Amino acid sequence: MTVDKELEKLSRLTPPAATPEARAHALTAAMQAFDTAENNAPAAQGNAKGWRQSSIINWIWSPAMNKKFLAGSALATLLVIPAAGYLAIELTRNGSPIVDQTEIAGNLSKSEASKQPAATAGQPVTVAPQASAGNNSLAEQSVADAQAPQDKEAPALAKPDASQTSEFDATAALTNKPGGSAAALGAAKRAAPAAPGIVPQRQLAEPMAAIAPSPVPPAEGRVQIQLDSNRERFANAAANPIKSVETDPVSTFSADVDSASYAFVRRSLTGGAMPDPQSVRVEEMINYFPYDWPGPDNAEQPFKATVTVMPTPWNHDTELMHVAIKGYDIAPATTPHANLVFLIDVSGSMDEPDKLPLLKSAFRLLVNKLKADDTVSIVTYAGNAGTVLTPTRVAEKSKILSAIDSLEPGGSTGGAEGIEAAYNLAKQGFVKDGINRVMLATDGDFNVGPSSDEDLKRIIEERRKDGIFLTVLGFGRGNLNDSLMQTLAQNGNGSAAYIDTLAEAQKTLVEEAGSTLFPIASDVKFQVEFNPERIVEYRLIGYETRALNREDFNNDRVDAGDIGSGHSVTAIYEITPKGSPAVMNDDLRYGAADKVPAEASDSAHQGELAFVKMRYKRPGEDKSALITTPVNDGNAVTTVDAAPQDVRFSVAVAAFGQKLSHVAAVDTYSYQAIADLAAASRGTDAFGYRSDFLGLIRLADGLGQR
Repeated sequence: MTVDKELEKLSRLTPPAATPEARAHALTAAMQAFDTAENNAPAAQGNAKGWRQSSIINWIWSPAMNKKFLAGSALATLLVIPAAGYLAIELTRNGSPIVDQTEIAGNLSKSEASKQPAATAGQPVTVAPQASAGNNSLAEQSVADAQAPQDKEAPALAKPDASQTSEFDATAALTNKPGGSAAALGAAKRAAPAAPGIVPQRQLAEPMAAIAPSPVPPAEGRVQIQLDSNRERFANAAANPIKSVETDPVSTFSADVDSASYAFVRRSLTGGAMPDPQSVRVEEMINYFPYDWPGPDNAEQPFKATVTVMPTPWNHDTELMHVAIKGYDIAPATTPHANLVFLIDVSGSMDEPDKLPLLKSAFRLLVNKLKADDTVSIVTYAGNAGTVLTPTRVAEKSKILSAIDSLEPGGSTGGAEGIEAAYNLAKQGFVKDGINRVMLATDGDFNVGPSSDEDLKRIIEERRKDGIFLTVLGFGRGNLNDSLMQTLAQNGNGSAAYIDTLAEAQKTLVEEAGSTLFPIASDVKFQVEFNPERIVEYRLIGYETRALNREDFNNDRVDAGDIGSGHSVTAIYEITPKGSPAVMNDDLRYGAADKVPAEASDSAHQGELAFVKMRYKRPGEDKSALITTPVNDGNAVTTVDAAPQDVRFSVAVAAFGQKLSHVAAVDTYSYQAIADLAAASRGTDAFGYRSDFLGLIRLADGLGQR
């Protein structure tokens, strides 16, 4: 009786207008199904309750088809559509997960459905067609027919045989996998395109949604899949604490020339949301901007340090010690030849305007910047790695640009295999005494193959020994694994950037191509020793993910950051002078508070506030060199306004970054005060970066007052 009532309801639904093609397809499928049943075809696998979910449709359809009056009439479609709706109810009622099929389908296009290979092992299962149409589900056939006017090239779906798994079963398996469903569905979302002859799931989902009743409320214990639209991951690092000079007088860290964090922050604010505090790395925000620090006169000493001590704008009882270095700028005519391998993520999730299309435009800009004798190769990955372009001289620019333009999205993300293929190609085109670099461009995770951060880190470390470095470029939103980007870049002697606009691509890959591609020093480390006679406490602003042990400074086997041609690096300490009421740590009861190290008590060093040391290796060398800079009262200014313009602007950026990442030290320092400091020190702003920064401060101020 219940079934009759359900069917009666369904029969009152108004079917879509049937085309002649739809009627012919429906009739053909029905007759084939009937003939197969009459010939005692083997029964399909049943569900857990022991009866086929499609049996009710056959029960309705077979008698009807046994009567020829339905041939060539619209009644065939009229019965098929309600039956398809009933099938949807039954699938839901009997424990099949409720899934947004358009999300699982990813970004499949019509052309991909007809030309891409079937999914490989480890990818979500897609229903494949069989040689015979006799096993076709009439509901599936009718929905495909209803879609035919929009996509006449898409053939009918065939029912899988016993060796295959339905999309619902594959999804259920994902949700039962340890670790939750969101991560598993993320992999399914980037599934490989369907094999030839398969109707994409997106095409099935839309007609079904139009004709099926609303899903029934979830039954007790039913698996519900929540598709997580934001799976971005950031390294979890707490802000640096205040340290006592008496117990911990030495601070050691690696240079950082990445700029990804600033672009993350900008994307969030311009999108109307405050950024995730974990996405804010203050040193990357400071180092995003070009500064006019004094540089070295020649390449023999690759960089020069400039130190300024000034009052702290947000705390009148402390001071800032601002350390800035500028790398030697190699003249374009003398830059070494470059051997670049573009390793490009073309998985299905890259089919968004700010992902693969933007990536292609960005690499076109870079190719136009390279010299004729430079070489470019292209490797793509999406489930399997493939070589799109073997090493090709930039003199054949049209060939390279054509290869870039030919890239299309589709598949899952097997980045580990792609990295191996890219490094092999870089080794094949290796240029002695030149620049050999893999440029990885992706929107997120590597979810096929060795994909843990440690596995990929090991691969990168091994290949770094061959003299091949790595640059990581992130694109898009919702899927970025910033933590992994940082790991790969730091262990590949490279940098990480985030490209959210074509203007950012122009800045990173064209205007700053020298600092991005041409290293002048590797394994650059900083170590600062504070004089306990003058300084009681200190706090390093930023560089949390770049901290090194004190003994690492003199250990040439410990990897650190690289500095490129013309690159600048800035580090800022907030320091507490002796006698200041801002001291946070009590004196030690059993410490030697009245004792001063012998070196510090020497009259020659009494005027020093600190001693800055920098270690670096020249390209191709294994032994590091040392540069030292004492800091004394001659480096100090008495007011904020007396500090150089670039110093004040970088301090404003440091204050903004700390406020966004919820550092308590700047709680009482307002966004308006930060904007005033930045506006007063904006200076020459050829590309508008500093003006844009002022806009971000205003956005953060407005969003923070909600």
